[in-house]
Amino acid sequence: MKIVTIPCLQDNFAYLLICKKTKEAAVVDPSEQAPVRKAVEQEGVKLTTILNTHHHWDHVGGNKELKALYPELTIYGHDSDRGRIPEQTEFLKNGDGVRFGEQSGSFLHNPGHTSGAITYVFGKTAFTGDTLFAGGCGRLFEGTPAQMYDSLNFNIGRLPDETELYFGHEYTEANLRFALTVEPGNAEIQKKLAAVTALRSSGAFSTPTTIAVERQTNPFLRCYSAEIHTTLKSKDPNHDLSEKNVFRTLRELKNHF
Repeated sequence: MKIVTIPCLQDNFAYLLICKKTKEAAVVDPSEQAPVRKAVEQEGVKLTTILNTHHHWDHVGGNKELKALYPELTIYGHDSDRGRIPEQTEFLKNGDGVRFGEQSGSFLHNPGHTSGAITYVFGKTAFTGDTLFAGGCGRLFEGTPAQMYDSLNFNIGRLPDETELYFGHEYTEANLRFALTVEPGNAEIQKKLAAVTALRSSGAFSTPTTIAVERQTNPFLRCYSAEIHTTLKSKDPNHDLSEKNVFRTLRELKNHF
């Protein structure tokens, strides 16, 4: 499977997934139609599928126009997003699969950012939308901190270390700067921030990351860290330091960073 990153809007990513055998393609989270159509034409493929990770407008904004251009499109989303994802045709429930061309995938339901947020998984490649970003995670609009903690650490976090994670926004530099405020002694965060700063200054994207890298650099997957605990205790001596409450506090701090 070939993956083409498509920058959209101000800092969104859509992804064109191409089945090399059939030249059929799926697009993850088309926030707008024009850049997706351009990529489809440049790659010389047939767009058959949309994979929406959640219902927010900046991830589904291109659905209607793309459906008008390609009337036979299959449009996937979670069953709980029924009525919220434009033109949705497939309503995913536990155990369902995802398919385009000769590519077969699965999905993980990861509530937190929204109640119907999902991650699409094809082998050792995953598309996390706004649940997991490099160095961070999405805001909690419809879920609880406990749900998001579980979604990151037990759903997405169970994937193999080498799994490549393609995320929904170019937030990496800011996320890593926040990560250093709560774990300033983490050399892996320091190295990743330097690398990403160089990447961005050259015009390159920071997507994808990997599970292994996130375990080392993403504070929301490091709620056990002794240094993070020290940071939080300095702010609140009565903090109980349970991992889910650490997560809650980190998310609150990030909201105001």
